[in-house]
Amino acid sequence: MVHIKDIAERPSRDDLKALSKFSPATIHEAQGRRGALSSRLKPVDYRMKLCGPAFTVRCAPRDNIMLQLAINYAQPGDIIVVSAGEYEEAGSFGDVLANACLAKGIGGLVTDTGVRDTLQLRELGFPVFSLSACIKGTVKETLGTTNDPVIVGGELINPGDIIIGDADGLVVVRRQEAQEVAKSSQAREDAEAGYIAAYKQGKSVVEVSNLEPVLKAKGLVVDL
Repeated sequence: MVHIKDIAERPSRDDLKALSKFSPATIHEAQGRRGALSSRLKPVDYRMKLCGPAFTVRCAPRDNIMLQLAINYAQPGDIIVVSAGEYEEAGSFGDVLANACLAKGIGGLVTDTGVRDTLQLRELGFPVFSLSACIKGTVKETLGTTNDPVIVGGELINPGDIIIGDADGLVVVRRQEAQEVAKSSQAREDAEAGYIAAYKQGKSVVEVSNLEPVLKAKGLVVDL
């Protein structure tokens, strides 16, 4: 018997708001270069962004019955994260289901399979990150699971983990680590603002990054 399960525990609104201020690249670096999903997963439109708790669902390749159930049971703000075997030759999601998501207030979709109707998805503005764009249709036959841990884009994603995405890619943050990662991300942004200010004051990248002793130790000789 297959059971439809909800996310056991969602992150707080404060934690989501705190992390949503930062790019996935900043968060990835700030949490020790962890959590980056495969760079093969990209948004349908570069302007698309998402940040929310992962509502995970496991689908059979070229089958979207479980994705439709996930849309039916997900809550507003949830990011539906689909594990479908990294199968590129299927368009398992398009403008019709995107409208269903928008009507429910779902926060976005991340899938390791294909989507279609990409022009309409761009016009709708619903955040969609996928492995491919493919016109091939799907069946509705095989039941799977919702809100079990899945591996998508090479990363383990637990239900309720926080997914953040923008034009550069996606990163996952463990729900229990959200506050710590937000603080580390702010510290990183503050440091980078300091680097930029130093460049504008005329300092070189070698000075700002303190590269001279590193380069000297490696035997670099500059003949200028």
